[in-house]
Formats: sequence, C-alpha cells, structure tokens
Amino acid sequence: MKTLFIPVKLKRKINKEKIKSFSKKLPKNIAIAYSIQFKEIAEQVKKVLSKKHKILIITQILGCSKINFSKQTQAILLISSGKFHAISLAFESKKPVYLLEYEKLIKISKEEIEIFEKRKKASYVNFLNSEEIGVLISTKPGQQRLKKALKLKIPNKKLYFFISNNINTNEFENFGLKSWINTACPRLDMFSNKIINIDKL
Repeated sequence: MKTLFIPVKLKRKINKEKIKSFSKKLPKNIAIAYSIQFKEIAEQVKKVLSKKHKILIITQILGCSKINFSKQTQAILLISSGKFHAISLAFESKKPVYLLEYEKLIKISKEEIEIFEKRKKASYVNFLNSEEIGVLISTKPGQQRLKKALKLKIPNKKLYFFISNNINTNEFENFGLKSWINTACPRLDMFSNKIINIDKL
C-alpha cells in the first residue's frame, strides 16, 4: 500500500509592523526554522527581517531531525506553535532560541533548558538502576529503526521490545518498567524522565 504525504499549510498573512518591532530583539546573524505548516509564513518573515538581518539559513524542522547551524549563527528564530521544538533546539544547538508563535515572540529561558537537562540526567540514572528495560520501536516512516533496536544487547539488563505506530508515554505505567530506551522520535525524551534515547547509550 502506498502512503501519500500532503503538507498542511497555514494560510495567514503576517503583521509586518510587528515583525519589524520584534527584529530589534534579535541579533544580526540569525537562522530561521519552521514547522511545515508555517513554511509560507516563514518566507514572509524572512523577507521582512532580511532588510536588517543576515539570514544564514531557513529550514524546516522535524521532530526526528537534528539541524547543524553554522558558528556564525547568533540566534535561531523558530516559527511554530508550542515550545516542543523550541526547547529541544535550544538544548541541542546551545544557541539562543526565539519562538515566533503567531504574533508573539518568546525567548526560551535558561530555566526551561535546565529543567530539560535535569530530566535527561534523571533518565540516565533510571537506566543505570534498572534491570528490566523497555525498548520503544516505531513503525512510522523516518522513525523506524527496528534493525538497530533488535541489535541491542546490554549486559545485566533484560530488554522488552514494544513496537507501535503511535507511542503514548501515558501507557508506560501499565507495564511496570522504570526505564525505556527510545529508538523512535528523539524528542520523546521531553515527555518523561524514564526515556533515554538509543544514541545516548
């Protein structure tokens, strides 16, 4: 069976005057990232900001991707909704991240990043102290790493493999496991201190 992916576009015109006022808070060299539904809005924002800023890159962000930004990037402007991608971007890039959510500009704070870092440390401690561990496997295109998951062998730990199209962290309590190795979307670790990404092992 063939799968057809059709991107959904958010039809909305930007407020150019507000974007100009936001630009004063941004450094000279910036990168622009966007969720796919905000692509056209991102292009509009780029045109406005290009007059006073150097746009080093404009790129789509996916839940499962990790973008390498150049050393010249002073900040990242993410055009999206919610802080899911924004906090992860700030943690991974170690650069200031601003979230443009409709007509509101939000800077991701150090406190938000620190909370995320503490959660990742807690996940690793749970992993070290657990004898039984669940392994999360997704069947979604772009997230499916079944072969890599099945090759996992960890001394002194018993592994249980869970495969699903949609992974719901709320279901973890049904299995009595305190630690989970994630082979799917690497940003799942934002939702639970029981998850450690396979790339961190």
